Amino acid sequence: MPFTPPLVFTTRPTLEGHFGMSASTHWLATASAQSVLERGGNAFDAAVAGAFVLQVVEPHLNGPGGDMTGIFATAEDPAHPMVMMGQGPAPVGATIEHYREQGLDMVPGAGALASAVPGAVDAWLDLLEHHGTWELADVLAYAIDYADNGHPVLARVVGTIERVRELFTEHWPSSADLWMPEGRIPEPGDMVVNHAYAEVLRRLIAAGDAVDGTGGESSDGPRAARIRAARKEWKCGFVAEAIAEFVRAPHRHSTGGDHAGVITARDMAGFDAHFESPVSIEFRGHTISKIAAWGQGPALLQALRILDGFDDERLDPSTEIGAHTILEALKLAMADRDTWYGDGDVDLDWLLSEDYATTRRDLIGEQASLEFRPGTDRNGVGATFTPPLVLDGADQEAMLKAGLGEPTVQKNGVNNGDTCHIDVVDRWGNMISATPSGGWLQSSPVIPELGFCLGTRLQMMWLDESSPSALAPGKRPRTTLTPTLISTDGQPVMALGSPGGDQQEQWQLLMILRILVGGYEPQQAIDAPALHTTSLAGSFWPRTWVPGGAVVEDRLGDEVINGLIDRGHVITRAGDWELGRLSCVTRDPTTGKLTAAANPRGAQGYAAGR
Repeated sequence: MPFTPPLVFTTRPTLEGHFGMSASTHWLATASAQSVLERGGNAFDAAVAGAFVLQVVEPHLNGPGGDMTGIFATAEDPAHPMVMMGQGPAPVGATIEHYREQGLDMVPGAGALASAVPGAVDAWLDLLEHHGTWELADVLAYAIDYADNGHPVLARVVGTIERVRELFTEHWPSSADLWMPEGRIPEPGDMVVNHAYAEVLRRLIAAGDAVDGTGGESSDGPRAARIRAARKEWKCGFVAEAIAEFVRAPHRHSTGGDHAGVITARDMAGFDAHFESPVSIEFRGHTISKIAAWGQGPALLQALRILDGFDDERLDPSTEIGAHTILEALKLAMADRDTWYGDGDVDLDWLLSEDYATTRRDLIGEQASLEFRPGTDRNGVGATFTPPLVLDGADQEAMLKAGLGEPTVQKNGVNNGDTCHIDVVDRWGNMISATPSGGWLQSSPVIPELGFCLGTRLQMMWLDESSPSALAPGKRPRTTLTPTLISTDGQPVMALGSPGGDQQEQWQLLMILRILVGGYEPQQAIDAPALHTTSLAGSFWPRTWVPGGAVVEDRLGDEVINGLIDRGHVITRAGDWELGRLSCVTRDPTTGKLTAAANPRGAQGYAAGR
């Protein structure tokens, strides 16, 4: 029989209403998105406005030089959700040979050599062009206001600047100029500004305004033409030129060496964000939709396939047997991710088949596996690539000071920050979930005239030609960014997601199981104690793994935790409220009832709606 939620106090209620709901990792982004809904915009207008605010108020977690993926369904065509593809590829000069000539055996975790072509801004503008209703100037007004007039800086931003202070002052002076004005690290709550980025946004708006009255409007109207002009300015104008010029100068990377970047204006001009069909499976009467294997999205689907063959009581993350079973399923799915996934021909029909899931399910025993166990192809042949299984022995504090990796995966898998996330649903039935990341302030030096730095997503590619995620010009890195859309009978009913690098699928899996199998309310599922495995090949430099490793919140309880230890799991206790950055919005297609919930950990994420 299904497991049921415990009768416990939640940190806040699941919001309910019928007009519109927004949830994100920062209250100012949530408030901005909800403001757009209140003023007549749709969910896509709102999500774009909130996303640009996230670039300003959570600069330690994302930025304009980063990337994003999203998944959405429109009220006009609810049965066909689409993926927002905002993951830029490797530049033309990003070859394995070039990196090896630089003395590298791995893509660095910080510095411009780790930079894919920035994809986030073009993806958001693409969404606004094709599915929004607002003018670009109105959508960007919120971000421009916070960049120009200031916003209270988060304690986590301050902590990040403190940790990379030496890197900034000794090697990245342009970053020090922006984030340590007059040589002083801001105090939490200080009003901070980014005038350079506000000016970038104004120039994009001006590029669009220039098409008015010139005959440049296309058949789909002047609003879309203005947005396309702004996209062109971003990819082919002053932004691309500034990026290409800046990365020519060698600068410090996470390896301790100085290198020039390889991204060029031609790389910028060659990228176009677009929409793709998702990959989906059926689970307990619901359709779960994710991005394809150029990201880690199918790993969640693989885990659900494996778990679907167990009795419901083994799907409860709050019990010893449930937590054990879930961790073991995740290890198997992640081993396939690290072995088979990449931007190319991945046989997802096989990896997501019931026959394959059965072979994987049979590997789960009563004790924790300490092995790396990818599966075989449909012909029983194993992969030609196995990732280097580097034991976790890195100096975590040194890593933090180097500004590398993804903030969530520092300190042995225990949170030290995260990426960003936003979910929106409107009264018409439009629904979106999106996860922007990369280009955080510690990624690479700030480009002074732009007010932001480049991202580091190429660190997810291998300098090994046999890998399906080998570094190659024009290929997308196998991103960790992966929101989820759930539908019932062709109608979207839930959009959810989480920051968290390698943990994104894992934390979302817990929430999906608790809601769809356990009957939890959204806020109950978000508040419930979380866990994840670190027994995988890490996606972020230096890409370590912990055989049998599992990180758990202490609220899981001593009885459950000690039971996991007895089963052989290598446990790291994270504290009571440290794991998970989930948020979601839902819609009942029959009644029109909307709900929203957001993560209370860190007192930063909020939902709003009515």
